[in-house]
Formats: sequence, C-alpha cells, structure tokens
Amino acid sequence: MFDSPPTLYRPFLNGVYSVSAGLFRLGAQRVPWAEGEPVETHTFALDREYGRFVATKVAAHRRALYEYVGEAGLAPELRRVALTFIARTLAAESGGVMTWDGRTFRNALLGWAAQLDPFWGGVEGLERFPAPLAPLVADVTPVNTLDFLGLNAPEDLALVARDPRSGRDWLAAVHVLSPQHWDPRDKLGRDFVAVHLPVAGSGPMNRTAPKLVDAVITRGPFVRFAWGVAMSDRLDHHPAAPPDEDRATSTPFDPDEAFLRVERQTLTGFPESQGALFTIRPYIYPLREAVADPDHAHALAAALQTMTPEQVTYKGLTFLLADLLAWLNEKAAGEG
Repeated sequence: MFDSPPTLYRPFLNGVYSVSAGLFRLGAQRVPWAEGEPVETHTFALDREYGRFVATKVAAHRRALYEYVGEAGLAPELRRVALTFIARTLAAESGGVMTWDGRTFRNALLGWAAQLDPFWGGVEGLERFPAPLAPLVADVTPVNTLDFLGLNAPEDLALVARDPRSGRDWLAAVHVLSPQHWDPRDKLGRDFVAVHLPVAGSGPMNRTAPKLVDAVITRGPFVRFAWGVAMSDRLDHHPAAPPDEDRATSTPFDPDEAFLRVERQTLTGFPESQGALFTIRPYIYPLREAVADPDHAHALAAALQTMTPEQVTYKGLTFLLADLLAWLNEKAAGEG
C-alpha cells in the first residue's frame, strides 16, 4: 500500500561536515539536497521501506523493549497533545491505510486496531485482523499508547519538555528502536546540552540551546538532517544489540558493503503544553548509488575531509577514512 521509493537525500552536497541545527521550515523552505528539491510538508515518511522498519522495531521490541523506550517527568497534558498529534498525522499522511477517530487507531496494513488514551497512555481493546503485514506484529503486545503508535510509524519518536518557570528543558519520553550507536536510556531526563554533549563538534550548537529549544517549541515545525557513512545497512545499532560489521576495526573498506546513512528529523512544537515532538527516520542507501555522479563523490570526499579527528572517531570512520577517500577520489575522477 506504500509503494513510493524512499527519497534520496544527499546532505553532504555543500562539501562540509558540520554539527548544527540546520533547520528547514516544513511547508515553507525547500530541502536543497533532496531529489527535486521539494518543499516538504510531511512528518512521517510512509514508503515501500515501511515493512522493514516495522520488522526492525518488532525485533527490538521482542529482544529488550526496556532498552529502547521510557519516560521521565512527562506531563499528562503534553503526552495527550503529542500522542494525539502523532495519531492524527499518521492517519492523515497514510492515504487511508491508517485511521484515527479520536479514540480508536486502526492500521489496515498491519491488521490491528486499539482504543488509545493519549492523556494517560493506556491501550485497550487490541483487535487483530487479516492484513498484508499482520504477521509482523502477530506476537507483539504494545505496552502503552506511545509504544503502539511508535510501532505503526517508521520514525523513532521522542518528546522534549520544558518548565516555563525555570526554562529548564529535558528529554521526557523516548521510543527509539533504530538508534545509531547510542542508548536511548542514557538521554532520558537530560537537557538539550547533556543529550548532545557526546556528539563531536556539538559545542557551537549547544551554546545556543535555550534559543534553539524555544524555537522548536514555539516556531516550528521544522525538518533537519544528519548523516554519516556506515558499513552495515542494519537499522538498529543499539550498543546492546548483537554486533555487526558497521564499526569493525579489522574489516577492509569495501565500497559494495558501504552505505550512506541519513537521518531525517522533524521537530513539532506544542507551545501551550511546553514541549515538542522529535521524529527520527533513518535512510540507508548503497554508497555507490549515493555517489553515482562524480560530482557527488567529490562533494562527499570534500565533506569528509572537513571532519575533525574527534568527529571521524565519533562517526566510526577511524580505520576506514583513508581507503574511503581514495575510492571517492577515484569516483570523482570518473575512474571508479
């Protein structure tokens, strides 16, 4: 039912790697590195990769849900507003595959429906019925409303809250089943600066944290992008998940096993509830596809060369960068 191919994003086209807010206003500003440079309006990206995301989320859910989800000081009113927005927006953007009547959320592709209580987070009356992807969730029992909605969306979800009296912000809820080498539990309850402190090069962005959080809550919605090169196309890289070759230190660089991983992130504020919804959708493209044009290879090589040593390490490229750059330079010269 979701047949469109994933959008191809190339955030490296400016030839610079940077850690910055990089916000584009949804519905108003063009995304310059998306194919066709569209003005994007959607929160959720529902395409032919949908089944893969659900399968990955179910596997994480089955393995150890507590490692991926949680709440910390989430006010019921922010929960209500944010979860209602998620249910309403998923339904509106799904072309009729999902429906929401204010009480019952139904997914005709996954073959399930449930009565949701966005204020308290309860799930009742879980119903299952035949559907194309129903086997993916046949043995899954959602634990609350956020969990149920998170399993229906390809995006990972997080809620940021702010105390209007003190101005303090914190990560109030996470449902992140496709993390890229970080543990969602480490971020819960922490403020913007603490959440991003491990990110190499985040200092300038962190110094603007109060203004940035205020903009997210009061002036959005926005979309932004993060990117890196990976040696695995797996979605879930939780530190406690089974290891793979993504950051192996002895595996030689193989361009046929390399991928461009881009995260499309949306930020939707709820000013009356003093919070915001943060969505994360990974896109993973074979590197050869992402840099098929020599100009693209040149831009990626240039961007990688602007990384600091700390950023190279953070992105897991320490043992691969030299060979990766050599291959990209060959591609840029039309030789690869």
